[in-house]
Parts: sequence; structure tokens; C-alpha cells
Amino acid sequence: MKFAAVALLSLITLPALAAQPTLYGRYEYIKLPELKQTFKAKMDTGALTASLSAKDIETFTRDGEEWVRFKLATKDADDTVYEHKVSRISKIKTRSDEEEDEEEPVAAKRPVVDLEMCLDGVTRTIEVNLADRSHFNYPLLIGARALREFDAAVNPARRFTAGKPKCD
Repeated sequence: MKFAAVALLSLITLPALAAQPTLYGRYEYIKLPELKQTFKAKMDTGALTASLSAKDIETFTRDGEEWVRFKLATKDADDTVYEHKVSRISKIKTRSDEEEDEEEPVAAKRPVVDLEMCLDGVTRTIEVNLADRSHFNYPLLIGARALREFDAAVNPARRFTAGKPKCD
């Protein structure tokens, strides 16, 4: 009888154990296969969306659909021009000088693209907004939505726990 109770209890707790997220550090390596690049990324639970450092961002129409053309805004970037279909335009609230007659916060419009990302051995397609992040230490920011896609939790005391991405 005691064995049956232990067996039943283990079946009840098993799904809870299987649903545990993978624990990563505050900074991790992320590979973007479509861009043939691996970046040091900041895993930011306070940000909602992922963001990639880009410059010369220009939207255009191709076959009736909205596309974006950009270059990477990173230390080692060359002048490669990337083109990608836009999945949507995001409105990001920005801080502006507070003026008495200004009622609404200023919103920056950023193109959002769907990019394949590899973290450790896991590949997911993630929505990424394009913005010049060259003044930040990390060119790629992984926000809460992407963290959920990777079933990830973040330990801010750790760094680069997953090592280099293991995806082709």
C-alpha cells in the first residue's frame, strides 16, 4: 500500500517537474542563422520584445507587402544590407523632455521582423524590432516574449551559461 501511494504521488508531481524552464544567465550567445551572425545578447525580463541593433533602416514595398532594408549596427558589422519582410510596426513609448502642454508620451515606430534564433540547442522564430542599439553594450536584447518562446528563466547572477549556440 505504501508503494502505491508513493507511485501515485510521483505521477502527480511529474508534470510539474517536466514544466520547469531552462535557466540561463543574464547574458547569453544567440545565433541568428538568417543573418549568419552570433551575438552576445542581454536577457531582459523587463523588456517585452526582442530588439536587434540596426542602422540605415528603410521600409519599402515589394509585391504589395511591406519590407525593411537595414545594416547591422554592431562593432564588427560590415556594410552587408539585409532585407526582410515586415511582420508589423511596433510603437515604443520613449521618454521625452517633459513639457507642460505635452499630454501624450512620444512613440517611436519600429519595424518588426520574424527572425529565427538559436539559444543553446533550441531554435525558435522570434519577433524582433529593429533599432539602433550601438550605444548599448549588447546589440541584441531578448525580451519576455522571446524568453517565453524559449521556455527560459533568467538568473541575473550568471553569464553565458549555455555557451555558443549548437544549432546548424
